[in-house]
Amino acid sequence: MDIAEFDYDLPEELIAQTPLEKRDNSRLLVLDPQAGSLQDKHFYDILDEFEAGDALVLNNTRVLPARLHGERPETHGHVELLLLKDKGDNTWECLAKPARKMKVGEKVSFGDGRLTAKVVEEKEDGIRLMRFSYEGIFLQVLESLGEMPLPPYIHEKLQDQERYQTVYAKEQGSAAAPTAGLHYTAELLEAIKAKGVHIVELTLHVGLGTFKPLTEENIDAERLHSEFYRLTEEAAATLREVKASGHRIIASGTTSIRTLETIGTKFNGDIQADSGWTDIFILPGYEWKIVDAFNTNFHLPGTSLVMLVASFAGKDFTLKAYQHAVDKKYRFFSFGDAMFVRNKGK
Repeated sequence: MDIAEFDYDLPEELIAQTPLEKRDNSRLLVLDPQAGSLQDKHFYDILDEFEAGDALVLNNTRVLPARLHGERPETHGHVELLLLKDKGDNTWECLAKPARKMKVGEKVSFGDGRLTAKVVEEKEDGIRLMRFSYEGIFLQVLESLGEMPLPPYIHEKLQDQERYQTVYAKEQGSAAAPTAGLHYTAELLEAIKAKGVHIVELTLHVGLGTFKPLTEENIDAERLHSEFYRLTEEAAATLREVKASGHRIIASGTTSIRTLETIGTKFNGDIQADSGWTDIFILPGYEWKIVDAFNTNFHLPGTSLVMLVASFAGKDFTLKAYQHAVDKKYRFFSFGDAMFVRNKGK
């Protein structure tokens, strides 16, 4: 499969730099692959897409303020760390800049010594294992010293850090937001629930690998970066009931999709409580097992996320929808507009 088949031309001015004042005022492109139709709406119109008995699945992960700026005490040289993965024992896998100067044994100080870190292992691509020392609770220290790790295509400073969190975020651990959920307000979720829809939460901690370009190696191996997920027994039981009653499981975002389809693959189409690491790669030809419809944002050209949408809606129809969004000047990526995909393509 050729990565270039999932590329598209995007004018830079369509990349959203800031969130809208009201979350659910973003635009919504509704895709119906079976009918071949595209409808221009607003996100608050998503209420019309739900029926009593359906389930809306949300990823309740919370983004860590995982970007730290510090200095090497001996030289006062600036160091930036981006926390990627908790390895236990106060050790984190981090992306370090400048990595070439971060050798084993090198120390970094943050916030006048309130937090310090030492390199314990050097890995490829600027990754370092860092062991942290601090007093108190690590997450509280991180909240006071860290910055929100916005994607590289966002150049504007975020005035309100909570706008890069969903309104239902609670489980700390992501390096990036599950951006499909940024459009939901508490009021909209209450309206969906009042319609008789089950609101179900799961957790998948998003890694920065979600922004990485695809390689032929990824496609050949049919595997991506790994991310931690969890689905509770209560949530699994609700989703089983929804499926058994003939209603739909509607996922918010590719992270919820990856979790549900990982579990569906693991348990032969059944929905079981589970946790672990997933490296699932959903691309055209994949046989969908759990998800019946979903909302998502517009993704970077030539990425696994465009492939995921194409595997559900069909490649040609997906690219047609993206071209429509460009022509109609939708806002793209994390703070951009959204799409809702109603039915699986033929």
